[in-house]
Amino acid sequence: MILATAGVLACLGLVLVYSTACGVEGRGGAGLMVRSVLYVIVGAAGMLAASRVPAERLRPLAYPLLGLSVLLLLLTWVPGVGQEVKGAHRWLRIGPVGFQPSELAKLAVVVFLADSLARRGDRIRSFAYGYLPHVVIPGVPLLLILAEPDLGTAALLGAVVLLVAYVGGVRPAHLAAGLLPAVPVAVYSLWYVPFRRERILAFLDPWAHAQGAGFQLVQSLLAFGSGGLWGVGLGAGQQKLYYLPEAHTDFILSVWAEEAGFVGVAAVLGLFALLVLRGFRIAWHQEDPYRRLLATGIAVWLGLQAGLNALVVTGCLPTKGLPFPFLSYGGTGWVVDLTAAGILAGLARKGLRCAS
Repeated sequence: MILATAGVLACLGLVLVYSTACGVEGRGGAGLMVRSVLYVIVGAAGMLAASRVPAERLRPLAYPLLGLSVLLLLLTWVPGVGQEVKGAHRWLRIGPVGFQPSELAKLAVVVFLADSLARRGDRIRSFAYGYLPHVVIPGVPLLLILAEPDLGTAALLGAVVLLVAYVGGVRPAHLAAGLLPAVPVAVYSLWYVPFRRERILAFLDPWAHAQGAGFQLVQSLLAFGSGGLWGVGLGAGQQKLYYLPEAHTDFILSVWAEEAGFVGVAAVLGLFALLVLRGFRIAWHQEDPYRRLLATGIAVWLGLQAGLNALVVTGCLPTKGLPFPFLSYGGTGWVVDLTAAGILAGLARKGLRCAS
């Protein structure tokens, strides 16, 4: 069920990228579509491979994978290797191949947390052994992502860390106390950085900023409104044609809303809910703490990211650059998300057999 659901969503993502390609590149967006198909093929291969490899083989890779993600995040600032786009240092470029290290960091942090929390035993309740290592160590890639700047991914990663740490047994009082230093950082990042303050003001009243910071949100809302109950038909949407910025990435759900309507959006969100709930069910039936926390981390990560994206494109949260898993265009995102779904599917085999 995990493999089928992720596969259906990724195929729908390809259809939507094809639908928006003409508004992204000249010549019908052929180059974008070819890259999309190649990335999904690589991601599908990773998903199938990960579903057959025992999850225990990932444990020795917990620290190397986390270290690699930190190194790659640092390399985004190296001229000639890192690629700056609109003032953000989020990508590595090697020839024709682009890579976004923050996507790998999500998987690396989840694997690290599952391995480290499972090793602590009764010491997990202490501040020094339970709280500190599971906040400070993942905090390194989190701060590097925040510096790119990418507040949306940093906030997502922080939420995943806190939730998985809580499920792993870290005391809620320690987690709550640890949030206090993050409050002034969040206030400064949201209000005293000019472009983010403009986004918050536009979120509060997008129509008053329809030609400025609120333009993207207004166009997204118009797409949802135009879709109605059943949509205008696949490929017939108008907002993607140079009206809605980033239609093929962060706002792909808005394109789908216009073309498939409320019914189509409900179907996609239903498929995602099925995948996440299945992930929690898999976690529930695991006897080994590492396997349980790994399944929980992947389900929380994918579910939160999809939920936050849906809230952003419907105007329930300020605009943030956070793609919708499996649907949005993004080579690294497709590969990592599909591989994570494969790991979750692999955890299902032993866990659900034991339950039965």
